[in-house]
Order: sequence, then structure tokens, then C-alpha cells
Amino acid sequence: MTKLINVLSLIIVFASCADKTTETKTTGEVVSLSSPAADSSAEPYLFTDAKGIVHLSWVQKKGKGSSLHFSTLANDQWTAPVTISTGKNWFVNWADYPVITSDANGNMLAHFLEKSDTAKFTYDIKLVASADAGKTWGTPTTLHDDGKKAEHGFVSITPYNDQFIAAWLDGRKTAMEGDHSKHEGHHGEMTLRGAFLDKKGTKTKEWELDGRICDCCQTTIAITDNGPIIVYRDRSDEEIRDMSIVRFVNGEWTQPKTIFPDEWKIAGCPVNGPRADAIGNNLAIAWFSMKENKAQVKIIFSEDGGVTFKPPIQVDEGKAIGRVDVVMIDKETAMLSWMEGSTIKAIKVNADGSKGQPIVVAESSDSRSSGFPQMTKAGDKLFFAWADNKAKTIKLASLTL
Repeated sequence: MTKLINVLSLIIVFASCADKTTETKTTGEVVSLSSPAADSSAEPYLFTDAKGIVHLSWVQKKGKGSSLHFSTLANDQWTAPVTISTGKNWFVNWADYPVITSDANGNMLAHFLEKSDTAKFTYDIKLVASADAGKTWGTPTTLHDDGKKAEHGFVSITPYNDQFIAAWLDGRKTAMEGDHSKHEGHHGEMTLRGAFLDKKGTKTKEWELDGRICDCCQTTIAITDNGPIIVYRDRSDEEIRDMSIVRFVNGEWTQPKTIFPDEWKIAGCPVNGPRADAIGNNLAIAWFSMKENKAQVKIIFSEDGGVTFKPPIQVDEGKAIGRVDVVMIDKETAMLSWMEGSTIKAIKVNADGSKGQPIVVAESSDSRSSGFPQMTKAGDKLFFAWADNKAKTIKLASLTL
């Protein structure tokens, strides 16, 4: 597979942008919001549909059982939580969180992870569908059909035309008799798979998109005018784990291509995936890297749906741990969130390289139990969600742009 880009062209463009020092306009004040989540809740996820309606999902654990819930923001208030599904054999993980999505016409999909064997990392992706805007939910079905007792997770799902598109990490090639306890080994490769789903969550098409990728970093999907793109952390034979992109063009998926050669060599998975967002063919991708033990949070822009990229822009302040999110504010500007140590921060970045001042969203914890902060945009506001591992619940905030 061709996983290289024209580095020389990036250097030339970078040089032309090197003198840009103007800052983008500073945004407003972060305002705390009430939360619909009860105690013992974590793993939040935010999604804004095409009508600008914000949905929040989260997992609640009680005793040996787990349940997936969601709420919708209506008239600046969260609706009463709806239970999507419950179970006693779920795989609940700080990084491999459930997602929820809506086509804005009443059709919704959500997923959770269910254990398929007694080994630690053997679990299946369960899809749940609703046809009445989340009032009722159907019986869970399994997204993949390989039947292997292996790891399947790190799912992204979003609407695309009159259907949905999903991406996930698939461990069917890693499955082996006996010990399933390790993420990575020499018994097979983790793969990236993608699928189109109908409104009930049934697969209509499926592909293997990359035959060797990093084993436990999140995937991300954005819809450009040219078609869907999927970004993920790749894995070369030399253990270089940089970000790659695949694009759906003219009915086919392109070969994986590195978006920028960080050349981060690491023997294990950093559990730190990318996030992407698009308006038309203007695309922004945020990610974390740590080459030579130097932590970096970067954002990169494309004006042609991910065919080519401008030089990356570093935004962190020297103590980043990653856990990024990104939303496009307009065609030239994005808001990026990340964790700087135990602090959740956000910054406005322009495609020309200019940046605003970092904003403190909240103080959290750098422990795994604090999870991955989430961000979404609706109208002129940004919404943030994160797990408070002290209060054992979900915290929320908004920011007017």
C-alpha cells in the first residue's frame, strides 16, 4: 500500500505560511450545564444531527450490570434520559466508548460492546436502532459477522446520504486458540473495516480498508463533498504509527495514505486516536503524536476533501496527553480540544496557521477513568462533555462562539 505523501510539497507550503502571526478572535466564556446523567456514569459521546439537535450518550454501571442511555438538548434543557440497552456481559472501557448518531429524520443508531469470551479482549460490536427519534430501541444485532472470539471495537458511525457509514477495528485475524489477553502479538494483525448500513443498522456493503493498523486507537469519519473519509492510526512493519486516511471516491475506497509523516515509532498502541470534521471539501483532522518522547497535539487542513493537506499546526503547550476532538466552525476555521495534563483545553485554529488563545474548558484528571472529553457544535455554540471520575458522573459545558 502507498502510505506516503509528498513531503517536499508540504515543506514548500509550510515555508510560505511561516510568517503568519495573527491570532484568530478569542471566543466567549465557558458555562457549566446541568447533566442528565446519573451517578456511576462515564464514557460520554456527543453528536449533532443535520437539524442542529445535540444528542448525548453515556454508560451507567450498577453492580454487575451496565446500561447505555441518551438525552437530547431541547430548549437549552436536556430531555429525560432514555435507556437504549442494558446487559450484564458488556465490555466497558474508558477509551472504547459507545457512540450515537441520527439522520435527523427519526432514524438513530447506537452501539455498545459485549463480551464474546472469558478472555479480556474478546468482545463484539452490538448495534441498536431506533426509527422514532430514540423513543424506542430495537433488539441489538452484531455489526461484524466473522464469528471470531477476538477484539472488535473503536467504532465510528455517521449518516451518509440515505444510510449510515461505520468504521471499526477488527481483530478477526488476531484470533488464536488459547490466550486472547494481549492487544498485540505476532499471531495476526488488527485491521480496519468499513461498512454501509441501512436505517435499521443492517449492513449493505462491507470492506477491509487496511490490513495492518494500530490495535486500540479510535477511528473517525467525516463526510466531504467528494464522499466519506476515514482517519485512523496506522502501523507500519517498522512500528511507525502515524495517521492515515482512506477516501470513498467513485464507489471505491482509496489506498491508505499518511496525512503527515510524524514518524512516531512505538512498540505498543498509545490508545490515542484522531478526530476529523468537514464542511464541504474543507476538512480538519486533529491528532496526538509523541516522536522522541515529545508530546504534540496537531491539526491539519485540506481544501480538497483529503486529497492534499496543508502543513500541520501544533497547538499544545508542552504537557499534552492527547485525547483530541475537533469541529469545523466555518470553512477556514476549526475548534480543537485536547487534554494538557489534567486540564481540558480548546483553541480556535485557522487553516492559514493563525491561532487564538487556548481556553480552559475544565479541570479533570489525566487518569484513564477520566476518559476522552467530547465536543460538538450546534448553531453558535460549542458543547463539551467529560467524565468526572471523582463525582462518578458526566459533566457538561457550553461556549458561545
